[in-house]
Amino acid sequence: MRIALHTGKGGVGKTTISAATAVAWAAGGARTLLVSTDPAHSIGDVLGTRLHGEPTPVPGRPGLFAAQVDTRGRFEQSWRHIRSYLVGVLSARGMAEVQAEELVVLPGAEEIVALLELRRLAASGDYDAIVVDCAPTGETLRLLALPETIGFYAQRLLGTPQRVLRTIAASITGLPGAPNATVRDAVGELLSELMAARALLADPTITGVRLVLTPERMVVAEARRLFTALSLHGFAVEAVTVNRLLPPGVGGEFLRRQRESQREAMTQVEESFQGLPIRRVPTRPEEPIGVAQLAELAADLFAAGPAPADPLATVGAGPVTAGTGPAMEVTGSDGWYQLSLPLPLVDRGDLALSRSGTDLVVTVGDVRRRIALPSGLQRCTTEGASFAGGRLVIDFAADPAQWPAGLAAGVPGAVPGAAMAGAG
Repeated sequence: MRIALHTGKGGVGKTTISAATAVAWAAGGARTLLVSTDPAHSIGDVLGTRLHGEPTPVPGRPGLFAAQVDTRGRFEQSWRHIRSYLVGVLSARGMAEVQAEELVVLPGAEEIVALLELRRLAASGDYDAIVVDCAPTGETLRLLALPETIGFYAQRLLGTPQRVLRTIAASITGLPGAPNATVRDAVGELLSELMAARALLADPTITGVRLVLTPERMVVAEARRLFTALSLHGFAVEAVTVNRLLPPGVGGEFLRRQRESQREAMTQVEESFQGLPIRRVPTRPEEPIGVAQLAELAADLFAAGPAPADPLATVGAGPVTAGTGPAMEVTGSDGWYQLSLPLPLVDRGDLALSRSGTDLVVTVGDVRRRIALPSGLQRCTTEGASFAGGRLVIDFAADPAQWPAGLAAGVPGAVPGAAMAGAG
């Protein structure tokens, strides 16, 4: 199974590139599903066919299917117990049921449904590959970061003593007791499925993110920030597609100046995304609509050139390992350890590190991730950080004051009860 997530700034043509990729993969012999998680669905328009929430065969290309996630329908179907409980809570507080129905659409519900649908479709076993047309940059990052964020808060809430939960529930709802077993089971199942979806999308042997951009400085700048943010959250970026390049030989002063601007932007692209395949797609005289024109676009997208060929666009090709290295890696021994994670294109002044209990908090600009430290590192102090080969490397030292006596005795130089100073 291979999954490719296409994302980028709004208007760069990621829907068209996603559709062309799916057409090429199906032509290469893979049973391929093209699915949109963008609320502004447009893959049906690009394919020139009507789509629904369930996968539909695409005329003119055997082995190609497409679907648009029905977020509202899936929400109603999957979380009716949670929804009914929340409506009952609000109704008990004197709110009319009709108003309550409108208020219980949970924040992030569309992103949650999209994640669960991707996992469901991947687990069906009906497809060799799934191509995802994601929402624009900010929405995609929220989509991918959501399971970990929800899991963090849920873990702390579910760890709260039940009597405290009952007190909170009673104070909010005016009703005695906490949610019933059916609601609790529904919440637990939702959390479990969300974490499974994250595991699927963060597995670099299955899923890779493909950045789509146009050769414009503002677009390149946003793609750079997205590359950093995706890496911070543990998602593998496997390729970059530069769309709408002016073909050589077209004349006129206007186009000459535009081509020069694109050349400067391409220099930024090549410097920013070193080590990643960079595919170049020339602009076309007409908008590609339908399978035939998308196949022509795919020929340009995967043409022989500096970027390696896409294995799934070749007949008979098998799955390929995606990614640019492990999302997080721990090395070391004898009381001294290092944790490293990919963090490309980061200026030191934009980076902040802190410890919060057993979590490491990494902040880059306005993007933050809480990383649950492995159990061994939870008993260590942080000693410093550095950059090496596009990765953030954080040094840890064993803190004998926090280690069980048997383990502390095995650390050279450890003195039981003497804590080591850390960077914090």
